[in-house]
Amino acid sequence: MAIIAKKRRVKRTMIFGSVFGREIYSVKSVSKGGRVGFDCFCEPLSLKIYTMSMKIKIWGARGSLPSPHTPQVIENRVRELLERFQSSGTSRETAGNFLSKLSREQLGGFGGNTSCVEVSSGNDRVIIDAGSGIRLLGYDLLKGPCGKGEGEVDLLFTHFHWDHLIGLPFFVPLFLKGNTIRAHAVQAEIHQIFPIIFKKPYFPVPFEALGATVETRCLEPRTPKHFGALKVTPYLLDHPDPCWGFKIEQGGKIFSYCVDTEATRIGRSEMGNDLPLYQGVDLMIFDSQYTLSEVVEKVDWGHSSATIGLDIAMREKIKKIIFVHHDPAASDQKIADARAEADRYYHSQLKQAKGAGYPMYEVEWDFGFEGMEFEI
Repeated sequence: MAIIAKKRRVKRTMIFGSVFGREIYSVKSVSKGGRVGFDCFCEPLSLKIYTMSMKIKIWGARGSLPSPHTPQVIENRVRELLERFQSSGTSRETAGNFLSKLSREQLGGFGGNTSCVEVSSGNDRVIIDAGSGIRLLGYDLLKGPCGKGEGEVDLLFTHFHWDHLIGLPFFVPLFLKGNTIRAHAVQAEIHQIFPIIFKKPYFPVPFEALGATVETRCLEPRTPKHFGALKVTPYLLDHPDPCWGFKIEQGGKIFSYCVDTEATRIGRSEMGNDLPLYQGVDLMIFDSQYTLSEVVEKVDWGHSSATIGLDIAMREKIKKIIFVHHDPAASDQKIADARAEADRYYHSQLKQAKGAGYPMYEVEWDFGFEGMEFEI
């Protein structure tokens, strides 16, 4: 292509491309007499493309029922810590140094609030489930537009069991006029949830009295929907009532949320159309309410174990997996014991694979707790 130009000769470089993973090419204008032509060089430029990262925060890591520590449990833990500190062997050791050496189960624990996870990228945000953890998230959102009655919030629901709804009446942005709360789920029951929960005698504030505008929308199974830069696709999990996990993509990174699930479909052929939920994943949050022996005892209860999640993660080459939905009856020590069981299983699998000459993918993993944050 040539463009007629009578002005002085010019030479420019223009950059074309996309920040969403497409290659970028240089196009240079070259002067030829009084004509300016554009030569296209089809070699990618070695430029860094900066995209927004995806941030994930766990606001609730318990399953089935909120489980705060009793005063006696807290007193016993404080007493044990003081005794350990006194017997630490050095009077010069500061309290901060001492505490930094303690494990999670010895100090803060894993938390007692039920399922709620925040996923954000820049100004785009979705909240998965409204367990009791959403109450504190609501307070945090009040620091921004939600506190001024100018907020827009998108809630994604996996399903409607109580532990995933129990925090909804205490989500303060719902009560502020001017806010818009959009609730999304695959299940058509999403249209009934708010009028049922915000209704006497179950809650003193009726649905009609909420200050915010509430919109309910159905998601299409296994069909992507964009929430700003966040691309969300629901996939079916293995639970007594229909429950949908979410695969969230942004800037070439993938986060998968797989709670609640018993993971009865283990093989790729069994997973069928839901296999993509586990493929190409940078971070997955997975249901591990039970130990492996408890899973065998509680068939069809709808929850899984870390050992099953590790099997899937190693096979599908998931980079990092975090286990949540801890049993409400489990103490912090019992959760730590389940983590130790998973660690033995994981290293046993790696050892067996190495001995058989079979390449096994090494996965980064841990048990999740309230306040845990990630950036991918």
